[in-house]
Amino acid sequence: MKRAIFPGSFDPITLGHYDIIQRGIGLFDELIIAIGENADKSYMFSLEDRMRFIREAFAEEPRIKVASYQGLTIDFCKEVGAGFILRGLRNPGDFEFEKAIAHTNRKLSEIETVFLLTGSGKSYISSSIVRDVIRHGGDYTLLVPDTVRF
Repeated sequence: MKRAIFPGSFDPITLGHYDIIQRGIGLFDELIIAIGENADKSYMFSLEDRMRFIREAFAEEPRIKVASYQGLTIDFCKEVGAGFILRGLRNPGDFEFEKAIAHTNRKLSEIETVFLLTGSGKSYISSSIVRDVIRHGGDYTLLVPDTVRF
C-alpha cells in the first residue's frame, strides 16, 4: 500500500491545500493529512476546528485520513507506515525551502518527498493571507473550502 502524509498546520486549510490533496489522492492508496502541532506557535483556529474543516471537506473520500502529530515529520511517517511525504509548491521560494527539508528527510530516512505544483489559479493563496483577510473582516470564503466556516 502506498501511504503518504501531507503535513502542515492548515490554519486554516485553503483552496491551494485542497487542490494538492485532490490531486495527491490519485497518486496514493491512502493520504493522511497530518496536522503538525508546535507548542511555540500560536494558531488562529484550534486543532479540533482545523481537523473538522478537513474531515468535512473530504468526508466522501475514505482514503483520506486526518491526524495530528508532534515532533519530526519523518518520525510520524514511520509511526503510521507512510513511505511518502506530499508537499505543494506555490512558487520558487517554496521550492528552495522544501528542497532543503526533503534532502534532510531523505538523509535521515528512506522516506521520499513528492512535490506537486499548486494549480495556477490558487498559487497565490496561503493560510497566512487567509488569516489576514479574516482579521480584517474580508471575504475569506473565496480562498477556502466551504467547510471553513466559523
